[in-house]
Amino acid sequence: MGVNIKTTSGPAIERAGDLAAILTNLRAGDILFIDEIHRLGRAVEEVLYPAMEDFALDIIIGKGPSARSIRLKLPRFSVVGATTRLALVTAPLRARFGAVYRLDYYDEAAMRKIVSRAAGMLKVPADEDGINEVARRARGTPRIALRLLRRVRDFAQVRGTGQVTRDMASAALDLLQVDPLGLDDVDRRVLRAIIEKFSGGPVGLNTIAAAISEEADTIMDVVEPYLLQLGFLDRTPQGRVATRTAYAHLGFAYPENGEQPRLL
Repeated sequence: MGVNIKTTSGPAIERAGDLAAILTNLRAGDILFIDEIHRLGRAVEEVLYPAMEDFALDIIIGKGPSARSIRLKLPRFSVVGATTRLALVTAPLRARFGAVYRLDYYDEAAMRKIVSRAAGMLKVPADEDGINEVARRARGTPRIALRLLRRVRDFAQVRGTGQVTRDMASAALDLLQVDPLGLDDVDRRVLRAIIEKFSGGPVGLNTIAAAISEEADTIMDVVEPYLLQLGFLDRTPQGRVATRTAYAHLGFAYPENGEQPRLL
C-alpha cells in the first residue's frame, strides 16, 4: 500500500491520552494495528469510536463548569484489530469494523516455507526432510515452529554435526516430548486424564484441570483448540469426551459395551 503502519496493543494503551497521542501522529492512509484489541479499556474505546467513524478526535479541555470539548480532524486511516477472544470485544467496537476475518492454522506446505525461511535467517544448515519434520510437528503455528527450530538447532549442534536432518529433528522433538502430530506433554496428559481417570468422559473442564494440576483457562485456550481440530476431543453439554481417534493415537483400545479403557 506504500504507507506507514503503527503497531500497538490493547494492554499498552492504558489511558485515553495514550491513544490520542497515537492518532494525532498518523498520516493520511496510514494503518493502525492494535493487537489484543479485546483488552482496550472502555475510556480508550470511547476515543476510538469517533476516530473510526468520522476521522475525528474529541478532546475535553479544562475541568468542571469551564470544561469544553473540541474536535480535531484526523487524516483518513485504517484500523486493523487482532484478537483470539472475539467474544470479549465489545459489541459497539466490533460493529464499527467493516470486515471480520478468521485466521486459521497454516497448512503443512505453508509451514515448510516458514521453517525454511527461518532456517535461512538463523543460518541453520537443514535439509528438506529436517525442515519437513519440524513443520509437521508445529501445530500449524509459526511461533511454535520457530521455537522448535531453535531447539532442534541446539540439539543438532551438541549431539550431531549441526545439520538438521530428519533423524536429528525427530530425536530432538522426541526429547522435547512433541509427538509426530505436534501434541506435547500437556495435550497428552489432558487426553490420558479423560480416558484413564474418567473412562473417556464426559467430564467437566474444571475437573480435568484439577486432575492434571493445570489451569482451566490454559486447557480451554491453549490445549483444546488443537485437540478439537484434530478430532481428538468433543465438547458436549455434559462435558469433554475423548474420541475414538484419541484412543488410537495414545495406544488405547476403544471401550465397547461399557468396558474400561486398556492399552493395546
